[in-house]
Amino acid sequence: MSKPPPKPAKPVAEQAESIDNPMHEAAKRGNMSWLRECLENKVGINGLDKAGNTALYWGCHGGHKDVVELLLSQPNVEVNQQNKLGDTALHAAAWKGYSDIVEMLLSKDPRTDIRNNENKLALEMATNAQCASLLKRKQGSNITRTHSNAEEYLDDEDSD
Repeated sequence: MSKPPPKPAKPVAEQAESIDNPMHEAAKRGNMSWLRECLENKVGINGLDKAGNTALYWGCHGGHKDVVELLLSQPNVEVNQQNKLGDTALHAAAWKGYSDIVEMLLSKDPRTDIRNNENKLALEMATNAQCASLLKRKQGSNITRTHSNAEEYLDDEDSD
């Protein structure tokens, strides 16, 4: 008696379910053609995934400069949206150390005074001196100085 053939791992319908947020997936993967297709098909640019993230957040988190550039060029893109952890796209880019993306976000005049659930500003999440420097310049002197991860890098640079 032969064994029945193995069942497929997941039915196709269940696999399709994993693409609830196609724009988020495209942004996460840095897939520009898929992202453009989403935009052409009027997929909501500010839609949130289960964690409360936007496609812009994922583009920033992944360091996908072209994705971020395309999303920021769209009218009505929300740059200050906070996810369930309270992080914005600026928090993500600063934490990941993508100074070029931090600079692109800052050109859209985002709020730099948003604190996440750990009570941290994007500046305090910065992991390199360049990101910290860009954020400090943007915030100017209207903020109480607090210690950030990157300040030790800044101090090292000053002593050169």
